[in-house]
Amino acid sequence: MNKSGRGAWPYLFLTPAIVLFTLFLAVPIGYTAWLATRRTKVSGLGLGRGARKEVFVGFDNFSAALSDPELWHGWLRVLGYGALVLVVMLGLALLFALLLDSARARLARFSRIAIFLPYAVPGVAATLLWGFLYLPSLSPIRDVLDVDFLGASTVTYSMANVAVWGGTGFNMLVLYTTLRAIPRDLYEAARLDGASELQVALRVKIPILTPAIILTTVFSIIATIQVFTEPTTLRPLTNTISSTWSPLMKVYRDAFVTGDLYSAAATSIVIAAISLVLSFGFLRVVRDRAFGEG
Repeated sequence: MNKSGRGAWPYLFLTPAIVLFTLFLAVPIGYTAWLATRRTKVSGLGLGRGARKEVFVGFDNFSAALSDPELWHGWLRVLGYGALVLVVMLGLALLFALLLDSARARLARFSRIAIFLPYAVPGVAATLLWGFLYLPSLSPIRDVLDVDFLGASTVTYSMANVAVWGGTGFNMLVLYTTLRAIPRDLYEAARLDGASELQVALRVKIPILTPAIILTTVFSIIATIQVFTEPTTLRPLTNTISSTWSPLMKVYRDAFVTGDLYSAAATSIVIAAISLVLSFGFLRVVRDRAFGEG
């Protein structure tokens, strides 16, 4: 086989991935960007042929999205929700990973499966399960705690609980896998120097885990910004969750309830841009610590 033939093989193997990427990612993104610059213009009463036509409006839809107070109220709610979820979920994931990697850990295999198992439950099913546990007429928890889990002041914590319950196991597995790849000689050297298990965890394991912790944090930030399943599934059970509780819920309402695809497209691009800024901003802040870059 000549050199040109050998050089074509890698591209041939990449073709299925390129086709899927183009059809299911690049084309939808391009179509969304195209919709975001359009608007339906109605002439007269909007009846008859040619009374409604699609016109180019430039950045008008983006301007309307950025000036919409509902979108920013949704962002404020999501930021509060995300701060709670990230701290608790990643804290528990790190704690469980360190405990499972401890020399004194017992039933480690069973514990890993038990902690990871909630992640395997679909988000809608998990939210419905917790939703019925939150209902006053069905919840056994209300027999012990006199708390309205779906009240205006507690519903955010209830949704955060669902996210923590489902996401801790995945992040724990990422951190635990990283720990298992660390040479055991480092731990033995620290113990020979008189370090306790707690000191080994704080001074050896966690510093080495820093890049993995940052990676899970970035993924968790992106997932938190895109929160949709929990509030949408719990919404029929309470009147404390609005149809625009999160930015993605507003996109869904605009696109499929009010039928304004153009506004929904512009808002979705704004959400994607803010997500990129938050994710890469976080990486820029911590990159010196994580990757030793200046």
